[in-house]
Amino acid sequence: VQLQASGGGLVQAGGSVSLSCAASGRTFSSYSMGWFRHAPGKEREFVAAISRKSHTTYYTESVKGRFTISRDNAKNTLYLQMNSLKPEDTAVYYCAQRSTPRDLLSTSPSDYGAWGQGTLVTVSS
Repeated sequence: VQLQASGGGLVQAGGSVSLSCAASGRTFSSYSMGWFRHAPGKEREFVAAISRKSHTTYYTESVKGRFTISRDNAKNTLYLQMNSLKPEDTAVYYCAQRSTPRDLLSTSPSDYGAWGQGTLVTVSS
């Protein structure tokens, strides 16, 4: 499977960015998906996850109400809409696919077997 993330960039605090992740190589709709981020000097952090048919989503507390994860199985694409951005949201954002075709969401990177290359989001104050 290949995951290609895009959409990052430089944005002012309070602004919005939309990330996309195009998937190929495996049946996209069979796997739950997630977004993670890695900020300088910090460990990789779970951001959001979504079930196979979008019935269930889960967010880390710091982004609840500001970020929205979604997917379009017909387009094999995962999205992350990021609103009300803060400087502390600055990071490289990675999309990831669960290792096994399960609907159960996970916040653990070890449960994800495929990763995109990452896209940088920089939020200026």
